[in-house]
Amino acid sequence: MNSAQSFSPDYQTARTKFLAAARDAGATLEAILHPERGPDGADLATDMALIGPREAESVLVMISATHGVEGFCGSGAQVDWLRREEYRALPGGTAVLMVHAINPYGFAWLRRVTNENVDLNRNWIDFDAPRPQNPGYEALADLICPSEWTTDVQALTTKALMAFADEHGFGALQQALTAGQYTHPQGVFFGGNEPTWSRGTQTKIFEHYLRHAARIAIIDYHSGLGPPGFGEQIVDRLHSPGYRRAANWYGGAVKSPVVGGDSSSAHLVGGGLPFALNLLSQAELTGMALEFGTKPITAVLNALRADAWLHAYGNPLSPEGRLIQAEVRDAFFNDADDWNGMVAGQSLLATRQALKGLNGGPG
Repeated sequence: MNSAQSFSPDYQTARTKFLAAARDAGATLEAILHPERGPDGADLATDMALIGPREAESVLVMISATHGVEGFCGSGAQVDWLRREEYRALPGGTAVLMVHAINPYGFAWLRRVTNENVDLNRNWIDFDAPRPQNPGYEALADLICPSEWTTDVQALTTKALMAFADEHGFGALQQALTAGQYTHPQGVFFGGNEPTWSRGTQTKIFEHYLRHAARIAIIDYHSGLGPPGFGEQIVDRLHSPGYRRAANWYGGAVKSPVVGGDSSSAHLVGGGLPFALNLLSQAELTGMALEFGTKPITAVLNALRADAWLHAYGNPLSPEGRLIQAEVRDAFFNDADDWNGMVAGQSLLATRQALKGLNGGPG
């Protein structure tokens, strides 16, 4: 089979492919409708497909579209796994739970954020506690998301941001932009003022499907960082038991974004995988973000800045809006057979390693 055919050009096609492949696999399917609709007026939904015993002790969870437009990558990996009939080799007492499009709004509208303009992977904080601070973002906020997006403004603000990088290092700029912020609702990487619909939905899914599991592996699919087509295996908590298990299962390429780590990702706050330890405290949890590179990080960040401006000050349905949406899509999805094949192949290896690890063996 051609793995590239498992990937889709838009959300609705991806959902259709996923549901068809899951039905062919004999999966138990459920859907949770999103309150918004897609740009074509069609329903949006998070779909769950369970293969294996409902009360399995060992469960592999595969999540797509935490960052909506990154769903092209994760959905294709999920569909490819189903079409290859990998489920036929599941060990006894083991299940696979696929969560397709946990942020369907962002997937359909070609946005990384949710309908609340929130980065879901910065939304998992305690909103009753003081918000995390990001002084770097505060200092650069007007440059990151200006109220105009003319060619001159783009050039001036980009020059100023690069000057910051020259003075403090590019890592400091990436940390300021991407670590998460809670003071500029129309900005980038905004963590929200309250739990989002997608966070609440994921919480319900975990509570419903995983409360009996003793061993859980999570693969959360992402794109946009690193060399094109390379799948970086990111585990948040360096030297934790989960990190050591992940390194044992997946190998020495596992990376961590915390201080002392070596990931292409900044050390973020409000991430879903670290918070899953609270939701699934009864289980031995091994979570990994599988991040596939697309374009240079400067191009990716510029696309996100343009998207923030568009939805704060512009018209998403205008010709200019369509061009920016296409720029965002291209920043997170390389619609080429070789890139799709690299995603599918590395995902296939990771799922096999995870299932072996869940059942007592190294990757």
